[in-house]
Formats: sequence, structure tokens, C-alpha cells
Amino acid sequence: MVPKQSQGFSLASIVLPVLVPSILFSIGEAALLPLIPANAYALGADLPTAGIIAGLVMLGTISADLPAARLVDHVGERVAMIIGTFVGMLGMVMAFFAPNLYLLGFGVLLLGGAAAVFYLARHAWMAEHVPLAFRARALSLLGGTFRAGGFIGPLLSSWVIFASGVKPVFLLAGVFIAASTAVLVVAKTDEAPAKKSASLRGILAVAKKERRALSTIGVGSAILGALRTTRNIGLPLWAIAIAMPNEQTALYIGFAGILDFALFYTSGQIMDRFGRRWAAIPTSIGLGLTHMLVFLAVDANGFLWVALAMALANGLGSGIVLTLGADLAPSHARNEFLASYRLVVDTGLAATPWVLSSLTTAIGLGAAMASFGVLGFVGAGLFAKYIPELIEHRRVSAVEAAVEAAAK
Repeated sequence: MVPKQSQGFSLASIVLPVLVPSILFSIGEAALLPLIPANAYALGADLPTAGIIAGLVMLGTISADLPAARLVDHVGERVAMIIGTFVGMLGMVMAFFAPNLYLLGFGVLLLGGAAAVFYLARHAWMAEHVPLAFRARALSLLGGTFRAGGFIGPLLSSWVIFASGVKPVFLLAGVFIAASTAVLVVAKTDEAPAKKSASLRGILAVAKKERRALSTIGVGSAILGALRTTRNIGLPLWAIAIAMPNEQTALYIGFAGILDFALFYTSGQIMDRFGRRWAAIPTSIGLGLTHMLVFLAVDANGFLWVALAMALANGLGSGIVLTLGADLAPSHARNEFLASYRLVVDTGLAATPWVLSSLTTAIGLGAAMASFGVLGFVGAGLFAKYIPELIEHRRVSAVEAAVEAAAK
């Protein structure tokens, strides 16, 4: 892969077409996600079932990963993101009016499918337009939009719950996703022209060719994503288990999000300067350790400290999963590879709530979280072995190719 020249590129050029819509979408999503278990609980679900309902977000995402690649190929990145936001708003409306767990689950499922389209389209746009020398910083900025949403969304939802209850949070989330749509409609952006949609056979052929990268770094990224999912689902469930009020849960998760957000650009600088593993390995180990300590949070103060420790570990790896995917993606089949890569990562994310629910039923929530913590060390081992072998080798080859092309 020959990267684009970095001369004349500015990180400011990605603000309106990608970063602003992303932060709006993330605020809406983050305002809602911590409260899906509580909303399900209010409709009659027990703790394991509430976890499953929350996990339907990722089930919707994994179901849409491969079709999303075809859609992005057919209509282009910007239009695909607009479609994703429209479907997300539909899911919000359905969840808001849901009289039972079934309609709530379907609305949450639609939100997950919308997120798959939105995330793949913006990931493909960044991989296509951002030069290699700026890639980690740009994708860390994109990761920073998740983190900004991670503290702004829960803080806003905490205020809404205090003023009006849990249900209006769905409307709050819908408003922010609608705002994301509006920005995408008015923003002008360069993008790769739409092309003939890749067939499922073509996507699978790319996946087969890149199976070593997908089965090593892809699996490591899936493990990291699973730990982030158990953080997002397990912490709200733990708050219910220790009888914390909903508004306090949202507030404390928002505080943790501030710390997470504060580290996002530092992560990108580390990756661009020292290499990808210097972000991937500490994050995997840190999240593993903090998962093992959840059982110590027996009251609200303990919950806050654990949430802050998880945020610190997570913030060290802002944008790492996106960066690894962009590094590995071949230029001639970028969308097809990213669809396969996201499918591997999202499969881990989608399976996580179900596994967490089963373990919670069998051994309790604290032990279930600790069990996931062990996976953090497995992921760290995969990153330690295969990032130098696959990622760093490709980056060096790409830089050499760029230098050679510039010399000519």
C-alpha cells in the first residue's frame, strides 16, 4: 500500500466531514447505552436478561457489517453515514415507544445496524484520505469522539433523568443523531467515487487472503473490544447490583469518560512516534487488571474509583482498533477488508453480553467480569507478537514506497 503524501494535509480538514458528525452520533449513543439495562429492568427483565437486551446493539452491528461494505461501495462514505443516522433515529423512536421488551430489543437492534454502517463508512473515509504519517493521530481524534460522547452523553442523560425520568433519554439520543445527519447533509467532502458493490464472494476472498492478520491482530482487537463492551455493560449492571441510583450511575460514568477523553490525542502521538504496540499492550493489560478488581467496588465510592481506573486504561488505547485496521487494509480492497476486520471485532463484541450474562447466572457478576479480565493478557500477548511482525513491517514498506515515489 502506497500512502498518500502528507504534504499539504491538515488534521483540520477532517473536522467537519467526519469528526463533528461522529461526536454528535457518539453523544446520542452514549447517552442511551448505559441506561438500556435499567430500561429493560423497568419493563420486567432480570439482570441477565437486561444484559442481553443491551447486547442487542452489538448483535445488530454484526448482522450489518458485511452488507455495510456493499452499501459504502455503492453510495459512497458520506451517503452511507447519512443512511446510518436515519436508521439510528428510527431505532430510537421504536425504543422510546416500546411497551415491552420485544419492541425495545428491536429498536436497540436497529440502532446497532445503523452504527455498523456509520462506523464502517467513516473508517473507510479516514483510511482513504489521511496520509500514513498522520494516521494514528487522526484516528485517535476519531477515537476521541467516542470518548467525548462517553462523558457528555451520560452527563446529559443524568440531567434528563433527574428532570423527567429515564424514557426521555431516548428522545435526547435521537436529537443528537438527527444533528449528526444535518451536519453530514450540509458538509462538503472529498470522497472516493461510488463503485460497483463488492459481492459477498469478493469480501470472503479478501478475508481468506488476509486470514493471518485477521486471526491474530484481528482477534486481539476483538478481545480489546470485548473488554470495552464488558466495561460499558458490566459497570451499569454492577451499579444495579449495589443499588446505586440511575442518575448517580450516569454521572459517575460521565466522570470516568472525562478522564478517558483527556488521553485520546496522547495515544495517537505515542502510536505515530513509537509504534502501535505501545498503545495496544498497556491498554489490554490495564483493562484486564481493572476487570479483575470490579468486585472490590461495594459502594458508590468504590464504583467511581473502578470506573476511573478503567477509563485510564482505556484512554491509553484511543483509536488503536481503528488504526490497526487501517494499517492492515490493502488499498485495492479497503472496504472489503475493513468489513471483514470489523466483523471479527464485532463478533467478539456481540458475543460478549451473552457470555457475560451466562457467566453472571452461573458464578455472579463480579466473577464474570474477572473472567473477562484474563482475556486482556491474551490480547496483550497477540499484540506483542504480531504487531511488530505484521503492522510495523507494512508501515516500513509503505514509507519506503512513498519515499521512492517522491524521489521519482
